[in-house]
Amino acid sequence: MSLKARIQEDMKAAMRGGDKSRLATIRLIMAAIKQREVDERIELDDAQITAVLDKMVKQRRESIAQFKKAGRDDLVEKESQELEVIQTYLPEPLSEAEIEALVEAAIAETGASSIKDMGKVMGLLKPKLQGRADMGAVSGRIKARLSGQ
Repeated sequence: MSLKARIQEDMKAAMRGGDKSRLATIRLIMAAIKQREVDERIELDDAQITAVLDKMVKQRRESIAQFKKAGRDDLVEKESQELEVIQTYLPEPLSEAEIEALVEAAIAETGASSIKDMGKVMGLLKPKLQGRADMGAVSGRIKARLSGQ
């Protein structure tokens, strides 16, 4: 079953079960997928849907941080619930050791020796890590590794 079909089935189940908050979040996911399909005039595959979900997760994390600064606990709770639902459709996150091993392998494979080579390393890692790791943290890790050589 494709990721899109799974999301649609979960939407139907949430409708039947009367789970309003889950249903609202799944509708947001479907709207984001549909928007990208209409904009690009394509049918998204699982990898592209994962990229959409990854972007949504990043947005929720940023919103949570902003709402915490502003003391808006009600909005923090809402965004946290949405984040939980969205993350159920992403692949299992990688451990710190697995991420570190992939970073090391990518640096070795690209022959990266300075911060100027960061784009090559990120280009190689992004498809492997999409939806499975925080790309901002990975970027910071690569930057520290390349500037520390």
